Amino acid sequence: CALPILHTFLNYLSYEKKSSKFTVISYQNDLLHFLRHIGEKQIAQIDSKDVRLWISELSEEGIVPRSINRKITAVRSFFYYLQKTGALEQNVARKVRMLKVKKRLPYFVEEENMNKLLDENIFEKDFSGLRDKVVIDLLYTTGIRRAELLGLELSSIDFAEESIKVFGKRSKERVVPILPECSSLLKTYIEERNKIALEHNSLIVTDKGEKAYPNLLYRITRKYLSEVTTIEKKSPHVLRHSFATHLLNNGADINEIKELLGHASLAATQIYTHNSFEKLKKVYKHSHPRN
Repeated sequence: CALPILHTFLNYLSYEKKSSKFTVISYQNDLLHFLRHIGEKQIAQIDSKDVRLWISELSEEGIVPRSINRKITAVRSFFYYLQKTGALEQNVARKVRMLKVKKRLPYFVEEENMNKLLDENIFEKDFSGLRDKVVIDLLYTTGIRRAELLGLELSSIDFAEESIKVFGKRSKERVVPILPECSSLLKTYIEERNKIALEHNSLIVTDKGEKAYPNLLYRITRKYLSEVTTIEKKSPHVLRHSFATHLLNNGADINEIKELLGHASLAATQIYTHNSFEKLKKVYKHSHPRN
């Protein structure tokens, strides 16, 4: 049975690689699906044909290439780990090719729409409305990830320095500034939050004072972004995209944006230059006298 080996691999991801719990859960689900596909075969009997057949079946089920590639990455990592620990002689998934994915620009909300959302009286006046505004404000004005927001504690906020301490991927720490208006909003929110959440220090909580969870953040962002935009995707990550795109459009240096986002390499940040170039093209076509 491959399950004990899988459990060991997941522990390796959590405690040695310092992967986020969301990454570990994603790898676990993808690998369980793959192991169900190979059935009674022993790990040592698996070859690249088994992996390619699995990929073909995923495609036939209508799974999009981007999601399939994520699953391939999980399988590759699993077999790399087995090779590294001596359980296997070679990584049979190493030469399995990723599927071609059509490049797409990151979705983002226009600046005027974000201003409308945060400046007009769209949020309810009760605790949930206050909490929802904090969620939207923090995601947009700091560019932090969904998991990073869920990981914030009361002690993460430094009101004197107007900053928050964030633990990103692989527990890499960074400090991100917050705007004065956001700082003021947080003070009001924390005062109300402390009336209902006494057993833990998590910053974002449910209406009952319990620790917030990923789907709550998705519901909040979908609800409020639907008020101001018709873009197809409405998720916490869209607010991160919006943060980066708006900073770049307003003259921020791309290397500084990289540090704020917590990207390991500049290549991950450069995708936002495409959005800025699209904006420049629109201005060019609208303004040039020969057009």
